[in-house]
Amino acid sequence: MAELLLGPVLRHVDRTSATVWVETDAPCVVTVACEDGVAEAATWKVFGHHYVLVVLEGLTPGRSREYRVLLDGRVCWPQENSTQPPSVVRTASDEGEAERDLNVVFGSCRWSSPPSTEEGEERRMDPDALDTLARRLMRSPDEPLPDALLLLGDQVYADETSRAMQNRLARRRDLSKAPGPQIADFEEYTLLYHESWSDPQIRWLLSTVPSAMIFDDHDVIDDWNTSHAWRTDMAATDWWSERIAGALASYWIYQHLGNLDPAALARDELFAAVRAAGPGEDVGPLLHEFALRADAESEGKATTRWSFRRDFGRTRLLMIDSRAGRVLTGDGRAMIGADELAWITEQADEGGYDHLLIGTSLPWLLPHGIHDLESWNEALCAGARGPRVAEWSERLRRAGDLEHWAAFRESFEALSALLGRIALHGPRSGGPVPATVCVLSGDVHHVYAAEVHWLVPGEGPRAGDDPGESARVYQLTCSPVHNSVPPAIRIGFRFGWGRIATRLGHVLARHARLSPLPVEWTKLGGPWFGNHLMTLTLRGRRADLSLERAEGGRRGRAAHLRRVGRAALRER
Repeated sequence: MAELLLGPVLRHVDRTSATVWVETDAPCVVTVACEDGVAEAATWKVFGHHYVLVVLEGLTPGRSREYRVLLDGRVCWPQENSTQPPSVVRTASDEGEAERDLNVVFGSCRWSSPPSTEEGEERRMDPDALDTLARRLMRSPDEPLPDALLLLGDQVYADETSRAMQNRLARRRDLSKAPGPQIADFEEYTLLYHESWSDPQIRWLLSTVPSAMIFDDHDVIDDWNTSHAWRTDMAATDWWSERIAGALASYWIYQHLGNLDPAALARDELFAAVRAAGPGEDVGPLLHEFALRADAESEGKATTRWSFRRDFGRTRLLMIDSRAGRVLTGDGRAMIGADELAWITEQADEGGYDHLLIGTSLPWLLPHGIHDLESWNEALCAGARGPRVAEWSERLRRAGDLEHWAAFRESFEALSALLGRIALHGPRSGGPVPATVCVLSGDVHHVYAAEVHWLVPGEGPRAGDDPGESARVYQLTCSPVHNSVPPAIRIGFRFGWGRIATRLGHVLARHARLSPLPVEWTKLGGPWFGNHLMTLTLRGRRADLSLERAEGGRRGRAAHLRRVGRAALRER
C-alpha cells in the first residue's frame, strides 16, 4: 500500500488548470480531486523513488476549492486527524471581471535544517521567514493567501549540510573522502529535499500557495559556473560528475517540472519519455544522461531551457536561468547565451501585461561600489591589464564570488537595453508601456530596493522621471529567507552602498577602461539584514511593496513577521 512521502505541492495555477506534484514510497495511481475537477496519473520511478505531476484541467475560473489527494483510491491528503486548514486551488478570474489585488511573495536562500532556534543547533539564526508566514496564515483563516510564491534560488544547500544530514550521509559513505559532508549524488539530494520540504508548516504552505522556483549556486555548489577555469578544475575531480548529475536530475523533478504550464508540459519530450516508461521501468539512467548533457551545454546552447514564463492576469513573470546556461569560453563570458536572450526578448515583446517581473537569482543591480568592482574584475580577467594581472584577477573572482550580472558586462548591457526599451517604449507587439518593470533577486544576503533611470544620449535620465509616459523600473532584492548573515557581510554591503565605495568603484572602472554604464540607480531602502520576505501587491496599474522580517522564536517567544518597510512603487 503506497504512502505519501512528500507533497502535495501546488505548482502552476491559471484560469482553468492546476498542477500538483507528489512523491510516494511505492508505485501507484495518484488522483487529485476537487468539486469541479478530477485528474489522475501513474507514478514514475527514478532510482527507486516514485513521483508524479498531476494536471487538473477544466476548472471553473475565479473560484477557490478544497482538494484531496488519493493513492490507489485511498485518501492520503488531507492527512487523517489533521488540524491544518484545508489545501485549496484558487483559479484566476476571467479577464474583464472586477479587479482585485494580486499578492506575489518572494525571497531566496533558505537553509532549511529545522529547527533553527533550538538549543544545540550548530547554526543559530532567526526564525525561518517562510515557516513563520505559514504559521501566521494557518492561524488566520481570514487573511488572504498569497497568489504566488517565488523562490529565487538556494531552495536547498548541497554544500552546507546540517549536522543531522551529515549523520545520515555518514551512514552511506566515508565523509573523510571528497565531497565530504556535502551532497554527492541523486540519492542524497532526495534526502536534502525531504529535509527542506517535510516541515509540517512548509508542507502545508506549498500545498496551497502556487509556487515558481529557480536554482542558484548552493542548490549545486558555491561558485557554480563562476568561470571556465572553475569548470576545468571541477571536471578534474573524481566526484563532480555524480554531483552535477544528481543536482540537475533532482532539480528537474522537484523544482523545474512544476514551473511549466500544461501546454509546455505537453511539449516536453523528456517528460513524455518519463511518463511513457513501462510499469516497473526505472527512468533514473535517462535523467542521469539528460543531466550530464544539460551541464555540458553551459556554453549558451539552447537545447535545455531552465528559464520559464508565467502570467498572472495582467502581470507577466519571466524567470531567468542565470547559472546553468552561462557562456564561459576563454574568449568571452556571458550570463545568458544569444538564444536565451532572444527567448527573453520574445516573451517581453509579446505584450499584454501591466507589470513585468524579471526573476533572476543574482541581482541585476548591486551596491554601486561592488557593481564597479565586479565589472573591473571581469575586464582584468579578460586581459585589459595584461596576462599576469588576468591570472591574479581570476583568483580574486573565485575567492570573492565576483560573478553577478555586473561581472558579465555584455549580458548586463543587453538586459539593460531590453528593459529600457520596454520601460520607455513598450513591447514591440504594441499596447501600452507597462506600469512597472521589477527585477526580483536574492543571493546577496541582504535586502534592498533601488529605482532605475536610463541615461538616454541627448535627453538625460529617463524611466522613472516621467511617470506618465514610462514604466517605473526597480531592482528588488530579498535574501535570505532563512540563513545567518555574518558581521563581515553586513559591514561589506553597508560600505558598498556608501559614497566612498562608489567613488572607489569609479576609479576601478577608469582603471579597467570600462565604458560608461547605460543606467543609474538610486537606493530607496536598505540594506536590511535578517530573514525576510517581500510582497508585491499589484492591482490594475498600481504596485505596492512591503517587507517583513522574521523575529522572536527564542526562549519560549513565538516567532512573528514584523513589517519593516512599505512603499508605493506606482500609483494608479
